[in-house]
Amino acid sequence: MDLVPVIDIGPLRDRSEAGLIRVASEVGAAARDIGFFAVANHGVPAAIVDAMYAAARAFFALPVDVKDELAIERSPQYLGYARTELERLDPARPGDAKESFNMGRERAADDPDVLAGTPFVGPNQWPRMPGFRAPMLRYFEALASVGLDIHRAIATDLGLPADYFDGAYDRSLSALRVLHYPPHPGTFDGTQYGAGPHTDYGGVTLLAQDDAGGLEVRRRDGEWIGVAPVAGTFVCNVGDAMMRWTNDVYVSNAHRVVNRSGRDRYSAAFFCEPNPDAVIACIPACAGPGGAAKYPPISFADYLRSRLEPTYR
Repeated sequence: MDLVPVIDIGPLRDRSEAGLIRVASEVGAAARDIGFFAVANHGVPAAIVDAMYAAARAFFALPVDVKDELAIERSPQYLGYARTELERLDPARPGDAKESFNMGRERAADDPDVLAGTPFVGPNQWPRMPGFRAPMLRYFEALASVGLDIHRAIATDLGLPADYFDGAYDRSLSALRVLHYPPHPGTFDGTQYGAGPHTDYGGVTLLAQDDAGGLEVRRRDGEWIGVAPVAGTFVCNVGDAMMRWTNDVYVSNAHRVVNRSGRDRYSAAFFCEPNPDAVIACIPACAGPGGAAKYPPISFADYLRSRLEPTYR
């Protein structure tokens, strides 16, 4: 964890101005360097995390045909169950050795974005099992709050008002993915990963991982390093939308998963993603000489589509 610092983000909840500046400085330093850090004192009760894990383990223990009733291919919003090897984060390699369940924010039938057919907005697919939906929704809402706190720190680090990103997340496409990785078969030879090398798509990602380990991050010199689990923390990393917003001031770094533990690995990734129509364009304060931007403006829905469609082909 030498290159992945642990940051106490308690002051973000306390609304301490001095604390916000301190946290913003630490978050900014990590975001500019390796693009990863862990957050402690985040305010999410352990009981909410434990209930999420218990529900996830129970779901993944269901028969495959029952889980396949929620197949992600049936959802235009990419919500539901993705069976083992369906996802291919590295198109040059075999499908990833993991299964997952994806959910978004629960929306009412008369939600304006639902009625308008807004891209990536639609109903969650829920399994026919008790004790799953409620803990997942509680966890989702708790992590959404942490994600917005971290965006306040990011805005402050960039010299912007602390609420700068609020309007880009009030109808967010944020998603929760719970994952099950079976033990890696045999000696890892680089052929098949639990999750192939990739970057994330949104603003930031918050990852809960059990004590099996397996997350690896690529350093700037190309070497891969393990990110050991630290009890009571979430691993946070910068996503592509934030890197584009900051004109590469922040780095969305490649990471992968290899489950070398010899046992099942469970994790939960919360993707804090902007509104579908949020325009991801260079923040003026991050522009290069002459106001140069490295990326053209793009709506987040269009960017998300460009990344998801190749992953599930």
